[in-house]
Amino acid sequence: MLIVPDNNQFESGDWVKGKTRNGELIRGYIESIDFLQGIVKVHVVESDNKKTIGKQVGVLINWIEKLPVSTEINEEQILQLIDLALLTKDEQWFNDLSVKLDSHKKASKENAKKNHDNPINNNRIGKFDAKGC
Repeated sequence: MLIVPDNNQFESGDWVKGKTRNGELIRGYIESIDFLQGIVKVHVVESDNKKTIGKQVGVLINWIEKLPVSTEINEEQILQLIDLALLTKDEQWFNDLSVKLDSHKKASKENAKKNHDNPINNNRIGKFDAKGC
Protein backbone atom coordinates (compact mmCIF):
# COMPACT_ATOMS: atom_id res chain seq x y z
CA MET A 1 0.00 0.00 0.00
CA LEU A 2 1.25 3.47 -0.93
CA ILE A 3 1.54 5.93 1.96
CA VAL A 4 1.33 9.60 1.11
CA PRO A 5 2.93 12.07 3.56
CA ASP A 6 0.50 14.38 5.41
CA ASN A 7 1.85 17.50 3.69
CA ASN A 8 0.98 16.03 0.28
CA GLN A 9 -2.62 15.00 0.95
CA PHE A 10 -4.65 15.43 -2.19
CA GLU A 11 -8.37 15.96 -2.71
CA SER A 12 -10.58 16.08 -5.76
CA GLY A 13 -10.50 19.60 -7.18
CA ASP A 14 -6.94 20.39 -6.03
CA TRP A 15 -4.79 22.10 -8.65
CA VAL A 16 -1.59 20.18 -9.28
CA LYS A 17 1.44 20.03 -11.54
CA GLY A 18 3.59 17.07 -12.43
CA LYS A 19 4.72 14.58 -15.05
CA THR A 20 2.99 11.78 -16.89
CA ARG A 21 4.65 8.41 -17.38
CA ASN A 22 5.71 9.68 -20.83
CA GLY A 23 7.52 12.63 -19.25
CA GLU A 24 4.96 15.25 -20.32
CA LEU A 25 4.73 18.23 -18.01
CA ILE A 26 1.13 18.85 -16.99
CA ARG A 27 -0.91 21.26 -14.93
CA GLY A 28 -4.53 20.69 -14.06
CA TYR A 29 -6.98 19.69 -11.38
CA ILE A 30 -7.66 16.36 -9.72
CA GLU A 31 -10.84 14.62 -10.86
CA SER A 32 -10.43 11.42 -8.84
CA ILE A 33 -7.93 9.62 -6.62
CA ASP A 34 -7.18 5.94 -6.13
CA PHE A 35 -5.03 5.88 -2.99
CA LEU A 36 -4.75 2.08 -3.05
CA GLN A 37 -3.12 2.06 -6.49
CA GLY A 38 -1.42 5.43 -5.96
CA ILE A 39 -2.97 6.95 -9.10
CA VAL A 40 -4.56 10.35 -9.54
CA LYS A 41 -6.77 11.26 -12.51
CA VAL A 42 -5.90 14.81 -13.57
CA HIS A 43 -7.88 16.96 -16.00
CA VAL A 44 -5.09 18.67 -17.94
CA VAL A 45 -5.41 22.39 -18.67
CA GLU A 46 -1.75 23.05 -19.59
CA SER A 47 0.89 20.73 -20.99
CA ASP A 48 3.97 20.71 -23.15
CA ASN A 49 2.08 18.16 -25.27
CA LYS A 50 -0.84 20.04 -26.85
CA LYS A 51 -2.69 16.75 -27.51
CA THR A 52 -3.00 16.15 -23.75
CA ILE A 53 -4.74 19.47 -23.01
CA GLY A 54 -8.41 19.00 -22.14
CA LYS A 55 -8.02 15.29 -21.46
CA GLN A 56 -7.94 13.25 -18.28
CA VAL A 57 -4.67 11.45 -17.57
CA GLY A 58 -3.67 8.98 -14.87
CA VAL A 59 -0.57 10.03 -12.96
CA LEU A 60 1.30 8.35 -10.14
CA ILE A 61 0.57 10.22 -6.93
CA ASN A 62 4.30 10.64 -6.27
CA TRP A 63 4.75 12.43 -9.59
CA ILE A 64 2.51 15.40 -8.79
CA GLU A 65 2.49 18.24 -6.31
CA LYS A 66 -0.14 20.71 -5.21
CA LEU A 67 -0.06 24.18 -6.64
CA PRO A 68 -0.28 27.04 -4.15
CA VAL A 69 -3.69 28.63 -3.80
CA SER A 70 -3.68 32.10 -5.31
CA THR A 71 -6.05 34.86 -4.27
CA GLU A 72 -4.79 37.16 -7.02
CA ILE A 73 -7.02 37.60 -10.02
CA ASN A 74 -5.81 39.05 -13.29
CA GLU A 75 -7.61 40.95 -16.02
CA GLU A 76 -7.96 37.89 -18.27
CA GLN A 77 -9.62 35.92 -15.47
CA ILE A 78 -12.06 38.76 -14.77
CA LEU A 79 -12.97 38.89 -18.46
CA GLN A 80 -13.61 35.14 -18.47
CA LEU A 81 -15.86 35.50 -15.42
CA ILE A 82 -17.71 38.34 -17.15
CA ASP A 83 -18.35 36.00 -20.09
CA LEU A 84 -19.70 33.42 -17.67
CA ALA A 85 -21.93 36.02 -15.99
CA LEU A 86 -23.31 36.97 -19.42
CA LEU A 87 -23.93 33.32 -20.32
CA THR A 88 -25.81 32.75 -17.05
CA LYS A 89 -27.62 36.10 -17.39
CA ASP A 90 -26.52 37.10 -13.87
CA GLU A 91 -26.78 40.88 -14.06
CA GLN A 92 -25.60 41.57 -10.48
CA TRP A 93 -22.51 39.40 -10.89
CA PHE A 94 -21.81 41.07 -14.25
CA ASN A 95 -22.04 44.52 -12.63
CA ASP A 96 -19.76 43.48 -9.72
CA LEU A 97 -17.19 42.05 -12.12
CA SER A 98 -17.32 45.16 -14.32
CA VAL A 99 -16.52 47.34 -11.30
CA LYS A 100 -13.69 44.97 -10.37
CA LEU A 101 -12.32 45.13 -13.94
CA ASP A 102 -12.36 48.96 -13.91
CA SER A 103 -10.54 49.00 -10.54
CA HIS A 104 -7.99 46.50 -11.82
CA LYS A 105 -7.31 48.59 -14.95
CA LYS A 106 -6.89 51.80 -12.90
CA ALA A 107 -4.50 50.05 -10.49
CA SER A 108 -2.49 48.66 -13.42
CA LYS A 109 -2.16 52.12 -14.96
CA GLU A 110 -1.05 53.61 -11.62
CA ASN A 111 1.53 50.85 -11.13
CA ALA A 112 2.85 51.32 -14.67
CA LYS A 113 3.24 55.06 -14.12
CA LYS A 114 4.89 54.51 -10.73
CA ASN A 115 7.35 51.98 -12.21
CA HIS A 116 8.12 54.28 -15.15
CA ASP A 117 8.86 57.21 -12.83
CA ASN A 118 11.00 55.09 -10.49
CA PRO A 119 14.71 55.05 -11.47
CA ILE A 120 15.28 51.64 -9.90
CA ASN A 121 14.98 48.86 -12.45
CA ASN A 122 15.03 45.10 -12.13
CA ASN A 123 17.00 42.70 -14.27
CA ARG A 124 17.95 39.03 -14.03
CA ILE A 125 20.91 39.82 -11.78
CA GLY A 126 19.15 42.16 -9.37
CA LYS A 127 18.30 45.78 -8.84
CA PHE A 128 20.33 48.70 -10.06
CA ASP A 129 19.76 52.42 -10.30
CA ALA A 130 20.11 54.63 -13.33
CA LYS A 131 23.87 54.91 -12.70
CA GLY A 132 24.31 51.12 -12.81
CA CYS A 133 25.22 50.84 -9.11
